Amino acid sequence: MSEQRGVWLYAVTREAGGGGQRGVAGEPVRTVEASGLVAVVGDVPLDTFGEQALHRNLEDLDWLGAVARAHDAVIGAVARTGPVVPIRLATVYHDDDGVRGVLEERAEEFGRTLDRVAGRTEWGVKAFVDVPPPVPRTEEAPSRRGAGAAYLARRRAERDTQAEAERLAVEQAGKVHFRLTGLATAARTHPPQSKELSGHGGQMVLNAAYLVDDDRSRSFAEAVAACDQDSPAVRVQLTGPWPPYSFADWEDR
Repeated sequence: MSEQRGVWLYAVTREAGGGGQRGVAGEPVRTVEASGLVAVVGDVPLDTFGEQALHRNLEDLDWLGAVARAHDAVIGAVARTGPVVPIRLATVYHDDDGVRGVLEERAEEFGRTLDRVAGRTEWGVKAFVDVPPPVPRTEEAPSRRGAGAAYLARRRAERDTQAEAERLAVEQAGKVHFRLTGLATAARTHPPQSKELSGHGGQMVLNAAYLVDDDRSRSFAEAVAACDQDSPAVRVQLTGPWPPYSFADWEDR
């Protein structure tokens, strides 16, 4: 019995470029063309990448991480050759006709997105605030209010300190976002990530993406570095360049 296979869609572009890439299953990446567009695809086994298998495998964070990195590597290679519409992870069709169908049906939408991202790159910016240390105990004489009242007062002071630090951090993050938005063609904010996902010990107060003209990338990076220096309480990190994941408004339907 032959292995059933599906077609994993990585990206849509206008011209086939690069070559030699391997996909999420280690398969050679190839192209499917229609309506003046080029879909970058790979043939994947459905016992691993079919709908039911994906529901199971996507719960495995190690598996998911490896697949996401392979998916991103293909899209990144395509992006280095020209404008690209990155496709959401785990978009699988039964065959090439299914891919041609979506290219034909959504050609105008893909075209608009490719025009919007041409000559531009996505940059990610995250801002973090470190959790302030607990309010230190004082060596005052025992209060008549007793140890219980002193404990409650100390806890209240800690909460007030934390709340003030968060307020200032959010205010500073807003200033950062405003400044960087002025240097970008488009900007989007995403929900803050958890410490586990971000890998940073501080609280994330800004998680944003900016679509920047390629000839302004250096000045954008310099602006991020300047924002990082503006406040000792807020750390600002730049990531990228990335394919325009946050600005390719294409969803399978």
